Amino acid sequence: MADQYDYDLFTIGAGSGGVRASRVAAAHGAKVAIAEEHRVGGTCVIRGCVPKKMLVYGAHFAEDLEDCQKFGWSIEGKSFDWKKLRDNVFDDVSRIEDAYTDTLENHDVEIFKQTAKLTGPHEITLEDGTKLTAKYILIATGARPRMPECQGAEHAISSNEAFHLDDVPKKIVIAGGGYIANEFAGIFNEFGSRVTIVNRGDTLLRQYDEAVRDRLLQISITKGIEFKFNTIFEYIKPCDDGGYFVKMSDCDEVKVDVVMFAVGRIPNTGGLGLEDIGVELGEKGEVVVDRFSKTNLDHIYAVGDVTDRVQLTPVAIREGQAFADSVFGPNDPVAVDHSCIPSAVFSHPPIAAVGMTEGEAKNSLGSVKVYQSDFRAMKNVVAGRNERSLFKMICEGDNERIVGIHMISPEAPEMMQAAAIAVKAGLTKADFDATTAIHPTMAEELVLMR
Repeated sequence: MADQYDYDLFTIGAGSGGVRASRVAAAHGAKVAIAEEHRVGGTCVIRGCVPKKMLVYGAHFAEDLEDCQKFGWSIEGKSFDWKKLRDNVFDDVSRIEDAYTDTLENHDVEIFKQTAKLTGPHEITLEDGTKLTAKYILIATGARPRMPECQGAEHAISSNEAFHLDDVPKKIVIAGGGYIANEFAGIFNEFGSRVTIVNRGDTLLRQYDEAVRDRLLQISITKGIEFKFNTIFEYIKPCDDGGYFVKMSDCDEVKVDVVMFAVGRIPNTGGLGLEDIGVELGEKGEVVVDRFSKTNLDHIYAVGDVTDRVQLTPVAIREGQAFADSVFGPNDPVAVDHSCIPSAVFSHPPIAAVGMTEGEAKNSLGSVKVYQSDFRAMKNVVAGRNERSLFKMICEGDNERIVGIHMISPEAPEMMQAAAIAVKAGLTKADFDATTAIHPTMAEELVLMR
């Protein structure tokens, strides 16, 4: 390609989006380098969805060890070792990091393990002072947890530090109402912590269907998780004998072992030199891009959480793939469709959803039909667990095109992946009705709703 530059592509940030973009660009024949100040793999692999899902698996055994007795199993002397789980998670994270690194190296992508910033139109300066040039530059630096301001906020942890605790806290307060707060609440509750979720608003998981999120609230309360709505922190003070005194609005001071903030994420654009060279940033500091992930400068692109479009790892990967194919591939440019993206909350039990909620469909389409299945999973029936699952299907008017599916159920995310294909393809309720059920499964409820 352009001989006047050191590289055809220089990527800043080796998370899921940056790694995919760099690998695919190199496969198209580009000379590629990537800079990462922390560890290859980014938030998802190192301190996000991958290690969190491992903790979720570990937490599920708490209920499984209770339920198994009704299935004829007796387990004597059971105990839980947090440090063993934590360290095993660390080991597997290192394994995946090595795999990501091998992928880059096998495609001849040069890796610089240091910070990088833009110091000219096509110029990148590394932390050690080395100056490099590239025809195209990709910003894929992700996002970081937002830490709200209150007295003593520095004593709180974020989801980043939750993986590194020395012990399971006996009592933990988690601020936030989104998926991270609810996931860690479920994890720590299963590990034996007394968990309180504090939300400054009155709604959990506001982007999810109302019936599903209400069901999670009911189940979570039954499991012993406490909720405080319309509440803010006034102060966090360390105790002489360990732990913290926490004062919240309309609440007496309480003593806890850990305070965790899970109140959103901020795009990582500071210190990159973007504004100095004229890259447009949005109100939250995000990189503003078009549908092809291009900034207002033709040679600079951005993908993933740093753009604050949809902060999900698979979205970053698709954006990275589309960027590399568009800029370096032989075919026409490709734009990622950000509509109808499936998602999951790995709570206890998990939530999965795709498409419009009932409220969104009524506001957008007017006439809708809603089908529901409210049932108790067979495993829960035998185990004597009263926890009920809920499936909800949202259809458009008379043609009954399915515009949304929402679930709260064991293994809901595993079922949703296939269902999301059907919704994306524009299938109708009749298409589901014509499909033979797999019995006995929870998934059969998708084709049996009447």
